[in-house]
This record gives sequence, C-alpha cells and structure tokens, in this order.
Amino acid sequence: MPFPGGLWWLLCCRQGFTLLRRDYGETDREADGEAEEEASFELRAQGDQGSLEVSLSQPTRSSSGSERSLLVAEEMRSLIVEKGPGPVEDDPDVLVKGWLQREVRGGVRTPWIRPRKYWFVLTPDSLDYYSSNEKGARRLGSLVLTSLCSVLWPNKQTYKETGYWSVTVFGRKHCYRLYTEHLNEAVRWVCAVQKVIDSKVPVQTPTQLLMRDVEEHCGSPEVLEQIYRCNPILRYTSSPLYAPLLPFPYGSLDQSAPAPRSYTTLRDEAVKLFNSLQQLESERDPVPLMQGVLQTCLDLPPLVDEIYCQLVKQTTEPPVAGGPGDLHYWQLLTCMSCTFLPSPPVLRFLHFHLDRTESRFPTSEMAKYACFIREALGKTKGRECVPSLEEILVLMRRQEMICTVHCPGAPACSVAISSHTTAEEVAQELVSRLGLSQSPNIFALYEQSRRREQLVGSTTLLADVLTRFENLAGEEQDPPCRLCFKHYGFLDTENVPRDSLEFSLLFEQAHEMVLRGYVPTSEETLQTLAALRLQSLNSDFSSRAPFPRLEELFPPHVLHARLPAPHRQPPNKCRGTRLRAGLLAGGLWGQALAKQRAERDQRLRGRLREEGASTMAAILEKWKLLQGMGRPEAMAAYLALVREWPGFGSTLFDVDLRMVRPQLGRDGAGDRGRGAALMPLSLQSPVGDSPQRLWLGIGAKAVSLYKPGEPEPLDSFGYSCISSFGASDSSTFRLSVEDRDLLFETSQVDEIARLLHTYLASAGVRRPPQPQEPATSPPDPTVPPRGLCPTAGPWQHQPPVGSFHS
Repeated sequence: MPFPGGLWWLLCCRQGFTLLRRDYGETDREADGEAEEEASFELRAQGDQGSLEVSLSQPTRSSSGSERSLLVAEEMRSLIVEKGPGPVEDDPDVLVKGWLQREVRGGVRTPWIRPRKYWFVLTPDSLDYYSSNEKGARRLGSLVLTSLCSVLWPNKQTYKETGYWSVTVFGRKHCYRLYTEHLNEAVRWVCAVQKVIDSKVPVQTPTQLLMRDVEEHCGSPEVLEQIYRCNPILRYTSSPLYAPLLPFPYGSLDQSAPAPRSYTTLRDEAVKLFNSLQQLESERDPVPLMQGVLQTCLDLPPLVDEIYCQLVKQTTEPPVAGGPGDLHYWQLLTCMSCTFLPSPPVLRFLHFHLDRTESRFPTSEMAKYACFIREALGKTKGRECVPSLEEILVLMRRQEMICTVHCPGAPACSVAISSHTTAEEVAQELVSRLGLSQSPNIFALYEQSRRREQLVGSTTLLADVLTRFENLAGEEQDPPCRLCFKHYGFLDTENVPRDSLEFSLLFEQAHEMVLRGYVPTSEETLQTLAALRLQSLNSDFSSRAPFPRLEELFPPHVLHARLPAPHRQPPNKCRGTRLRAGLLAGGLWGQALAKQRAERDQRLRGRLREEGASTMAAILEKWKLLQGMGRPEAMAAYLALVREWPGFGSTLFDVDLRMVRPQLGRDGAGDRGRGAALMPLSLQSPVGDSPQRLWLGIGAKAVSLYKPGEPEPLDSFGYSCISSFGASDSSTFRLSVEDRDLLFETSQVDEIARLLHTYLASAGVRRPPQPQEPATSPPDPTVPPRGLCPTAGPWQHQPPVGSFHS
C-alpha cells in the first residue's frame, strides 16, 4: 500500500532535521562534555620534586564525583594556562591556527551537505578549537598536549576514501581526527603538533619516582622500610590495575608494522597483562599462560619493562611468602630474565629487589630463584623466539635442558644446554668430545629434515632452535626437524685417517651429496656407489640382510628422469575455444578428464616401480661382486669415486646468474684486454629476463661455477683473483673477479659471504677494497680456530642462517 503524500513529507523533514542536528546540533554537547582529564595519581612532570613520603596508593575507581573533579581541576590548573573567552588574533602563544574539519561524516564526501568546520588554535600547552575565528567565540574543546601525546601523519588511504587528508592527535581521554583538503596544510599541522609534543618535559609515573627514591636511599634501611610502608603501589595487590605502572604514549599501535596477533594500545595491553599475572596464582598449569605473556612481550618490546615492574610489585610482601601463587610469579620472573633484558633503571631496581629478597629470606625458594635470576641477567642478550614449553618447565625447576645432536656415522650425542648456550659452544664441545680437535676442517650444526637442511649460525641460541622445532612439530606439511653435527668447510679431505670418526662423517656427507644430485656422474657409477654403500652397511651379500629403501641408496631424480615427459598441448588463443574448454571441464567431461589423469598417474607409478626394480637388480649384481671387501675399504672406494668429480670438497649453493658486467675504470670503460681470456663465452649475461641457474661452489682453493648436472665447471677463480664480494641487497650477491662483477640471485647471501671469509682467512689472502664500493669489500681476515664454525664477519649485523645444498 503506498504511503500518502503527507507521510512522505513528514519522513523527508525528519531525515533533514536529523542531518542538520548531526552536523550543527552537537556543538553544545561537545562543549559541555569534552575536557581533557589527567589523573593525578598517574602522571607527574619530571621536574616536580615531592617529599620522601609520597604516599601513593593503588588507583581505584571508587572515588566520588566531587573528589575526582577536584583532582582533575587541580591537575588541569597546573597544566593549562587560563585563556580568555575566544581566540585572540595577536596572541604571542599561538603557533598555528586555521580552519579544519573535526570529523568527516558518513565516510564519503557528500557534496549536498556542507562540511562543518571549526577554528583550531595550537598553543604551547594545548590544541583548542572554537566555533569561529571571531573575538569572543566560544571554545568548544581543548586537548592538553604532553610528552605522551602522539600524532599520525596524513594517510593516503583515507584521502582515497573521503577526499580529505587526515591529522590524528591522540590524548589521554580524547582523540582528535582532523581533516583538510590540502596535503601541505595537513603536513604543517602535523609538524607543528609534533614539535610541541617534543618540547614537553617527559612525564613520570609514581612508580618511576619511587624507583628513583629507592635507588637514592638504598643504604638506609629505615628510610626504605618507610617508603615501602607508605606507598602501597610498590607492594602486592589483589585488586585490578587500571593504569600501567610506566608511561606509555597515547594512541593505537602502528598498523603498518606486521604483527602475528592483533593488539590494542600499549596502555590497554599493559593492564591486560596484569590481569593475566593475577591468574597465575590460581592456575594449576601456569606454563601456557607464562608462554602467552612472554609472547606478548616479544611482539611488543616496550612492555618488557612494564612486566618486570609488575612482577617486582607482586613479589614484594605477598600475603603468603613462598606460597604456590608467589612461586608462580618468581617462575615467570625467571623466564623473563632468560628471555629479555630490561632497561638500566628497571634493571637496577630489579637487582635491588633480588638483594632485598635474599636478605629477608636467605634459605627460601625465593632466594634460590633470586640467585638464578641474577646470574641469568648477566648472560641474556635477547631472544628470537620465546622459550618452548619444555624450556619453561626446565626453568621453573632451575635446571638445564638436554639437547640431542645427531652425528652421521656416529651415535647421537646428548648435550646439556641452558637458555644462553650458542651453537658455537655446542660445536666446540662436540669437537672436543669426538676427538676432532686436531682436524684442519671446520664443523658446525645444521637444522636437518627430510626436505631441507639449514646451517645454524655460530651465535644462534639453541633454545631458539628448539622452540622452532616445537612450533613445526604441529605442522603436518613439514616433517620433524633435528640437529645434526657435520662438516662446514673442507680444508683437507685427502689426509683424513680411515679409522677415525671424521672419515665416517666425511663418508656420510658425501653420500648425502650423491642422493641430492650434487655429484654429477654416470648412472653406472651411481649404481656402483649404491653397491659400495650396501657393502659398508651389511658387509657381504646375503638375502637375509636388512635392505634399505632404494631412495636411500640411489638418487631419486635419476629414476624420475627416465619417465616420459607429460604431453602438453599448446594453449588455445581463441576466446571461443577457451570458453568451450572451460564449459566442458565441468560435468561429465570433467569427470572423464579426472579419470584419464588418474589412469595416467597410475601408469607413471607403475613405470617408476619397474625402473626401480631394474635399478635395484643392477645394484644387487654389483654388490655380489664386492665379496670379501671390508667396511673401511668400501668407504674408501666410495670416497675415491666421489673425489673424481672436481667439485667434491666444495660447498654448493643454488644461484641464478643475473648479470656479468665489466668493472668501470677511471676512464669509464672496462679493461677488456685483461678480461677477454678470463670469461668464457658460456658465462655471459643471460638473455632476457630469466636468469641462468648455476651451482656456486666455494672450496678451499677456488670459487667455481657449474651448470647443474655437468661435471666440468664453467669457470673457476682463485682467491687471489677476487677483489671484493658482498651483498648488493638482501637477495643479490656480488662477486668481483679482477675486472668483472658477477651478480647472483640467491637467498643464501649471508652464508656465501661468511664461507668466503672463512676460506680467505685460512688462505691468508687480503685484497684492498674497491674505491667505488668500500662497504662490500672483505674485511681484514684473521685465522679462525680449528674445528669450529667461525663467527660472522664484521660487516654482518647478526650471524646468517642459510641453506646447505638446498
């Protein structure tokens, strides 16, 4: 039933009045209810000096309205200069003034409604806005500017959505979102507001002031007891916390920074963390909650000092000292001390708290935790991951973890580690335990799984590696990982005694290279290597001997290369043909295609089984010919066949050759006469956008470039020919060889540079850096200790973690 005309007129008028009231009628409410409130218990200026007896209690919300308004009035009186009824044109305190929009209603620009503008005035104390720029105009609102305020720069996304450039100013109680049509005007306001914020004296919370008083009077026990007795904010509380103990800037977090979880403001997260701490007292299994608190601190580093202060507060004069709830706080404090290092003021306050606890309860569990925490703080340097569940359980008992390291060709080793043990320390202990101290070769730890192998940096904490293993254990797509002790650099592979453990390590590592296809040789040789492997495992041929799988003896990619390549039809360029093919892909025709695809895959699997059976039969025949050969002889024969490839003993990296460019001399031209005999025709810059896939082999004497699958190198460069090397960016490695620059695309830039530095140091080669790129030249080499993976070079900010033969 259609509405009568009078009703339509009434609805339109009502909607119009709603729009007018939305833009013009809210001024009174904003003027009455918008005033910047600063809690008197929370902030104090740095220059204010109070008496020793501060007497600050835990902030609560039970105060009456008259008391709270009185406190706010006193605080506002100390922060804001009294102003007249309207803006004064010749006021010397006015920094910036102009017309701005307070809000953009509706989210999009509506041309039929005139935007409501206000007259904004920025002074050294506040940001005020008035109804007009005339003298005597009413002030509608004021935002007090302190050192904790923040301002956001104009956002291009907001401009695309609304047609206005935004300026957001965060205060303690309010947030001003201002808009203007001009970018230069928005930038001018942002710079002016930020300058005012930077000029403010840093504010301090009562906790910070009391920390300073405690530090000043640490030698007077009577004064300290008076401070703790008169200030409940330093002691345990069962009430919730409504404000953080330390000052945090107002406003939301940086949304552009990637974060695994969604967080609110730092102030809100600090209050939430205190609520989580209070839950620890009644938790039966506090480990997951502790790990969640640690993860929040890792994601939001500014909260580390706050959690330390909250834990010190909750462990000071608890209701039951040494009870289950109190020990949970101490256990979390232990985990914090092994993961994060607080700032110097908080660290000094924490050390005082530990000394005070040990002096008051010398033989208690709390004193034992305090001693453990003090020792941990002296070793902690920062973590990449939070402690694993197993590590938290160990730290709660103040014990060490047991780490299992697998050694190819030798039994696994169990090593006791702490939260501060590095990979270099474990490698040094294994080198000493396995009797490899006299070996000239270099050893290191690797993260190893069936799909990948990754070097562990020398300064990497093994506790972080174990945490990554725990995180990957729940992911089905990635098989379980383990730590493996292997060769890192080969300085001498010829003079390794056959009866030594290093010979077994060398044999196992050579076999891994064969299985991964990094030893290009004939298929006949690969079958002989597989037979020698069986002879070393099971001695002479026997039908009852344990038989490994074929992929553990023979490279799987060789069998897959025998299969016929799938027939691929050229793509249809006609739009009608593609449309008909897309329509036929569904329904019965799609089912027929899926059936054909399944039959084809089944035929390929059958063909693969046949090829595997024939290969296994050939391997068995060769195994029978090795009758009477001992295990050491079989291993020696295996290594002798592998050594026939000139690249054995080099660490191989999969790289993409992006460019070969001549170095520019003083006259701007390359030295073509000297470089003509250096670079073969096969090693030129790739044609088109696709780079050339190569193997970069780094050995003890030279750096070689191989085409995958070919035994002979494309070219080889001695270390005396390398003038400089380094990273052009995060995925590009540059190698300067006399008058040419080779640019490689790889994800292993840091590891390549580190290995080159190792071999340069062992060879005692030093080349001066090039004038045009001094930052990427090799540093002054020093001879590394034998048997250890060397530390990172001085050009690296942290030890790299890359792939080995991956």
